[in-house]
Amino acid sequence: MKYKPMTGVWEITMGCNMRCKHCGSICENPQNDELTTKEALKLCKELGELGFKHITLSGGEPTTRDDWHIIAKGLKDNGIIPTMITNGWLINEEIVDKAIKSGINTVAISIDGLEDTHDFMRKSGSFQRSIKALKLMKDKGMYSAVVTTVNKQNIDQLEDMKNVFIENGVTTWQLQIGMPMGSLKENCELVLGNDAIDKIIDFGYKSLDDNRIRIHFADCIGYFNVKEMEVRKASSNSDHIWQGCGAGKNSLGILCNGDILGCTSIRDREFIEGNIRETSLKDIWTSTKTFKWNRDITKEKIEGFCGKCKYGDVCLGGCSNSRLCMENSIYKENKYCSYYMAMDRKREEIAAIDDIDNLFENAEKLAGVGEFQLSQLLLERALYLKEDDIEFLNLYAYVNFMLKNYTIAKDINEKILEIDCKNIYANKGLGLTLCKLGEVEKGIQYLKNAVKLTDYNYMAPYHDCAVTLMEYNKIEEAKDILQQAREISLDFFEKNKDLYDKLNIFATTEEA
Repeated sequence: MKYKPMTGVWEITMGCNMRCKHCGSICENPQNDELTTKEALKLCKELGELGFKHITLSGGEPTTRDDWHIIAKGLKDNGIIPTMITNGWLINEEIVDKAIKSGINTVAISIDGLEDTHDFMRKSGSFQRSIKALKLMKDKGMYSAVVTTVNKQNIDQLEDMKNVFIENGVTTWQLQIGMPMGSLKENCELVLGNDAIDKIIDFGYKSLDDNRIRIHFADCIGYFNVKEMEVRKASSNSDHIWQGCGAGKNSLGILCNGDILGCTSIRDREFIEGNIRETSLKDIWTSTKTFKWNRDITKEKIEGFCGKCKYGDVCLGGCSNSRLCMENSIYKENKYCSYYMAMDRKREEIAAIDDIDNLFENAEKLAGVGEFQLSQLLLERALYLKEDDIEFLNLYAYVNFMLKNYTIAKDINEKILEIDCKNIYANKGLGLTLCKLGEVEKGIQYLKNAVKLTDYNYMAPYHDCAVTLMEYNKIEEAKDILQQAREISLDFFEKNKDLYDKLNIFATTEEA
């Protein structure tokens, strides 16, 4: 199986006893077509057979459904660890006992601020009920956690909230940000600006010194901020770093009527992949036609900064729902990203610089020490001021190649060659780039063009051409190129002796 299922969120009901201002799914009453107990237990079996390890039961409010504990036990009986997210309003001794007996690993209560703020967001009296529930679970030995949707009302209360949670036995606390979807779309004045991301990350990092509670960032908070990576590693007890949205790759969402999607936050009809009443979960998961929006996404398909970011191939734009909610498209850049914000601040500083020579000199220095992203920003400013400067374009193409922005590098090299078809750097750069894009034969031809144009003062095309030929098992052609280079420059031979030796190994292997 190409995509290994691990986790999922199952909204077992749309029924809810609250009307939260930030509810992403606008939960009110149970739907007429919600899965029956029998159907739910059948799904538990299918989830187990597929290999899921963790499933979180949510809603609506899951405890408003009479059989929530039966579903939890069904998951447990099929080798899955069940957890539950609740608003805490109905939690009493009977419910905690049922949770323990059914095998629920963790009950997480959603708490969204200190008392006045939480009750404003949810329901009068709900904060005290949640605290009572935490105390009860602590007394019963039930593992509890808290989930907080951070917004403008509570972001300055995080430290005080942490102390309250610690006092009540909470050791795990997940932070997530509210997106303008569902009810929060009607209360968008509560939605945080992207400048708040670093504030949340700083809070989590500062809390690493407090071993009484572990902060966990949801997928919508990141990315590639050193502090964020430390928090993420600590919360998972591993070297885990953000690897892109897992929707439809290792996680899924299940709606109350059996609709299957990649993530319960992304609930537009176009993202529903099937329904378990009509198609088995296995067939939905293993189909080559499902979850394509995420399974087939690449850095180059994302517009804006994400499509040029050095982390783009790994990050793939961060949280898909953030992009969908804030930019109205899965394929737009994610401005709710710490690295994006850092580079945006740099871009603002650079925009004030009009000295072209200074821009290029610093871009060249940064490229020389591997700081390609900053070099890229400086060059973009320089090219804005002087659009067709060949020297700037050559460096810009190289920098984008090193950032794996191959389509951009290809376009720039082609632009240079339209101006100067004998430009050695552009011929070499285009050749390497085309190979990366899968146009190998065409790429090799451009590399050979670069070789023909060069002399002993610049021998890099010989090296790159030979290495590329070797990579694609064109051993004899590689040997010819290196022999030509040796005849032109003994210095090149001495500096690349390992390459010659390696080629001899290849040659021996081929003869054998």
